[in-house]
Amino acid sequence: MQLRYSFRLYPNGPQRVALARAFGCARVVFNDALRARESARAAGEPFPKTGDLSKLLITEAKKSEDRSWLGEVSAVVLQQSLRDLDTAYRNFFDGLKGKRPRMGAPRFKSRKDNRQAVRFTANARWRITSGGDLSLPKIGDVRVTWSRALPAVPSTVTVIKDAAGRYFASFVVESDSEPLPEKEQVVGIDLGLGHFAVLSDGTKVGAPRFLRRAEKKLKRAQRRLSRKAKGGKNRTKARIKAARAHARVADARREFHHQLSTRIIRDNQAIAVEDLAVKGLARTRLAKSVHDAGWSAFVAMLEYKAARYGRRFIRIGRFEPTSQVCSACGVKDGPKPLRIRVWECGACGAVLDRDINAAVNVAKAAGLAVSACGAQVRPVLVPAQRGEAGTHRDGQPTVAGIPAPQGGERKSNRVQQLVLDGRRGHRDGFLT
Repeated sequence: MQLRYSFRLYPNGPQRVALARAFGCARVVFNDALRARESARAAGEPFPKTGDLSKLLITEAKKSEDRSWLGEVSAVVLQQSLRDLDTAYRNFFDGLKGKRPRMGAPRFKSRKDNRQAVRFTANARWRITSGGDLSLPKIGDVRVTWSRALPAVPSTVTVIKDAAGRYFASFVVESDSEPLPEKEQVVGIDLGLGHFAVLSDGTKVGAPRFLRRAEKKLKRAQRRLSRKAKGGKNRTKARIKAARAHARVADARREFHHQLSTRIIRDNQAIAVEDLAVKGLARTRLAKSVHDAGWSAFVAMLEYKAARYGRRFIRIGRFEPTSQVCSACGVKDGPKPLRIRVWECGACGAVLDRDINAAVNVAKAAGLAVSACGAQVRPVLVPAQRGEAGTHRDGQPTVAGIPAPQGGERKSNRVQQLVLDGRRGHRDGFLT
């Protein structure tokens, strides 16, 4: 399997100029090839082949006065730009045929794009020096911060400049699977917003809400950016500051996903998750929280790490009624509003935590043998969320997850005891 490793680059002044020249030349060749193919399509002619485009737009163009500066960069970078266009067209047509998710047609690149990248293959004769620098043709030896050793000799390296002005080297490495020792534990995972992940064994992972926590700083940076005149140097500085603030949020979220996914993969032999309709949820009033959670990226990490370490990954259908079925007896009693976090089964009388019950049902739907006893409410103290601890203005204690009893409504002794335990836990700063 192919793995990608990214490391931070720190080019000096002349190297940044050389990289900017490489980005620009690759962009020009890409746009020229796209224009040639779109012109052929409009005229009803067949698409020109990559070999013909390479001869016309690279070899011949270098001899002309208008494109002579293409010779200042490595020819491999320009060839890879044409291959990127082929890949973009292939993905577009495969999406139309239903072979992959639909995506837009290839578009022209701009020097103002947030992301600039060039790729070097082995033909470019790039190498890692004995001092740990990355030697790139016609650019020089660029300093790299190595966070780990590469497991094998990389086949390609992509130099990326992001919106925040940071440079990265992305290596593609062919690696064999590394099976971990087998475990007896299996787990189902219910992803949510109140808690990022709830496991079928009763473990609840709180939602870090990186975007919400940094929202004030992000708003301030965006406000300063909006007040700068377009085209000025101060606007460029403000844009980079705003991009760096967003990059810190994205990096923190990615690190959280990596740590949690690695821990789950190491501790369990089989992992089951629900196929969530993220695109649909991102069009609701919960859109900001859904994007802040990053469920798709987390599930993708679980999937590729399971394949790498010899674990079993199962994705169940999104229409499974995991929140409507009692995991103890299997009776389905219909949907429940989101404010109901604890409910009592009318058939067997089991008092169930909504999230843990859903996680157990996810594991059962995937065919994993898990115990339903983990879905019952247990008097284990966990730290209260910052916004949940305390009291209301009317002096009534907050009981998270348990709706306030209505007038004349009768409750069983077990539910009343849960309410009393929850209030007692709030006085102590904990939730049950």
